Amino acid sequence: MLRLRLPGISAAYHFPFISDTFLLLWIAPKITAFYTRVCLKANHRNSVILFLAEIQQKNGVFLMKVLILSCNTGGGHNAAAFALKESLEFHHHEAEVLDLMRLGRKHTSALVGGAYVKLVSVFPAGFGAAYQLGELVRRVPGKSPVYYANARLGNALADYIVQNHFDGVVTTHLYPAETLTWMKQKGLLTIPCVAIATDYACIPFWEETNCDDYVIPHKDLIPEFASYGIPKEKLLPLGIPVRPAFSRPASKEDVRRHLGLPEDAPLFLVMSGSMGFGKVHLLAHELVSRLKSGEQVVIICGNNKKRARSLRLQFHKNSNVHVVGFTRHVAEYMAAADVLFTKPGGLSSTEAIVRRVPLIHTDPIPGCETKNRAFFVSRGMSVTGTHQKELADAGISLAKDDARQIAMRDAQRENSHPQAGTAITHLLEKLVSE
Repeated sequence: MLRLRLPGISAAYHFPFISDTFLLLWIAPKITAFYTRVCLKANHRNSVILFLAEIQQKNGVFLMKVLILSCNTGGGHNAAAFALKESLEFHHHEAEVLDLMRLGRKHTSALVGGAYVKLVSVFPAGFGAAYQLGELVRRVPGKSPVYYANARLGNALADYIVQNHFDGVVTTHLYPAETLTWMKQKGLLTIPCVAIATDYACIPFWEETNCDDYVIPHKDLIPEFASYGIPKEKLLPLGIPVRPAFSRPASKEDVRRHLGLPEDAPLFLVMSGSMGFGKVHLLAHELVSRLKSGEQVVIICGNNKKRARSLRLQFHKNSNVHVVGFTRHVAEYMAAADVLFTKPGGLSSTEAIVRRVPLIHTDPIPGCETKNRAFFVSRGMSVTGTHQKELADAGISLAKDDARQIAMRDAQRENSHPQAGTAITHLLEKLVSE
C-alpha cells in the first residue's frame, strides 16, 4: 500500500493496492484503455506488479518501494531513517524501515542495541577506546571483523529484498552497509543502494563498504571521506534527513502555549539524547542555580526513565524546571527554546541547526561525537565548554547576546540542508529509473 495525499482531501489515507493503479491512471491518462484491458485479464497481483513496472518505465512515472535499513545503536540512525521514510511517502513512494539485526537470531537486535546503550552510558571511555581501536584497525589491509560479522546477515537480507520486491535500499548505519557490500560481492544485490552518514566525520570502516552513492552531511567532509578511499564521485553532500517539523516556521509564543510553558520568560532546553546520556543532572544543577529571574528550564531525558525520576526528585520544589521523558515533540521544544544544550550527536545537532536554535554542545560520547562538536564549533554553529559550570555560563551568556545569536543562526543556515530528505528521494528516483 501507498500512503497518499490527494488534492481536495485534507487527511492522509492508506489505499489498497488497486488504488495505486488509479494514481497511475491519473498521471498517465493516455494509457487508460490499455491498462483496463490488462487489469481485467490479470488473475493475480504479480501480473499487475509487472505491468505497472512496464508502464512506469514507458511513461517516466516511478512509484518506488524502498527499504531503509538502520540499527538500534542510539536513536539518531532510526530518526534519520524515519525522516527519509516520511519524505519518500510524501512523494508518493512506499518505504519500510527495518532494523537489520531483526533478520538475525531472535535476540540479536536487543543484544546489539542493549550492549551499545550500556557501554556508552556506564563506561563511555570504553566506547571511546573501541572507537580509537577502530581507527587503528582501519589502517590494516583487508576487511575488518565488523565486515565479516555483518556479512553473516547477507543471505537473509537478500531473501527479504527479493520477497518484498524492493526497488532500492538505503542505510543510515554502517552495519547494513557492510552487509550490502558483501551481497554485492556475491552477486546478491541487483538494486541501487545508498548509504547515509549521520556523523560529521568518516567513522572507521566506511571505506571498506561499496555502495552506489554516499550521502554525507556537508561538502567540507568530501576530502576526509575521499582520503580513506571512497571515490569522490560517490560522495554527495546532501545533508542528513530530518523531519519537516524542524524546518517548519513556528511562533515561539504559540509553541510555548501549546506545550503549556510560560510565553514571556527566557527558556533553556537541556537534552541528553535518546538514551539520557551524560551528566545532565550536574549541568541542570549548575544552570538552575544561576537563574534568579523566573527563567524556565526544560530537561528532556529520552528513554532514560531512571534519570527522569531522579531529576523530578531533584527539582520537585522548583516550578520553573520541567522534566520531560521520551517525547515526540522535540521539534516543538526546540522552537520554544532560547538556548539549547545537547550532546553533539549527528542527528540531534542537525535538527538543532535546521531549527536555527542557539546551541551549546555538552559532553560528547567519545569518538565520532567529539568530531561532530569540533565541526560545529569551528564553523560558528555552536559553542561549548570544558566542564558543567563553563557550559552553564556559556548558555546564559548566549541567551543575553542578541548579536551572537544572530551570527550563530546565520552560520547554521549556511551549513545546513533542511531539504535533505527531498534531495535523497530525488537521488533514489534517478538511480531506480536508470
